[in-house]
Amino acid sequence: MLRVNEIFFSIQGESTFAGLPCVFVRLTGCNLRCVYCDTSSAWEEGTDRTPDSIWDEAGRYSCRLVEITGGEPLLQPQSPELAKGFVERGWTVLVETNGTMDIDLLPDPIVRIMDIKCPSSGCEEQNDWKNAERLRPTDEVKFVIQDRSDFHWASQVLQKYPLVQKAKVLFSPVLDVLKPHVLAEWILKESLTVRMQPQLHKILWPTITRGR
Repeated sequence: MLRVNEIFFSIQGESTFAGLPCVFVRLTGCNLRCVYCDTSSAWEEGTDRTPDSIWDEAGRYSCRLVEITGGEPLLQPQSPELAKGFVERGWTVLVETNGTMDIDLLPDPIVRIMDIKCPSSGCEEQNDWKNAERLRPTDEVKFVIQDRSDFHWASQVLQKYPLVQKAKVLFSPVLDVLKPHVLAEWILKESLTVRMQPQLHKILWPTITRGR
């Protein structure tokens, strides 16, 4: 059984898959409490579901892109098997993880989208830096940037851990705190080879916090 917070169909708002229709499976539970968290409902709320029931519900949509997210999905031991089951059914599978768990629990061809927590999150000390060695070219790494200090810190991480750049690197501004054009200007000034990534779903549905 897996504890599921919600399953919904929406537009992918982040990652290199942004803009595509996607089925989201949000699992319950998180081991972090980031300052800017926008999914606190997933910390504890949820319903116990079998993998079969999850695959069946997701399959009702005319889409074969799925993201398993949270909370932190890798806290649930059955989440890798859930992801593998989607792969076996012909889906493209994304798993978004907060970077504190061993991402090698998720084998190819699953796309692992891993956060690296910047200082403003309040969870910087929880990053598992061994994951830098586990990244593959098909993976994605996301830095959520709140201010100039976060930007400088993230830039230093790219220098200190060059293996991070094996993956696709995303810089995302905290909505309503750091203006996207400001982050874009910093990236250009420093000539960083990263992808500027505003949260598209929050631009499309700024007042909706569930099911989007």
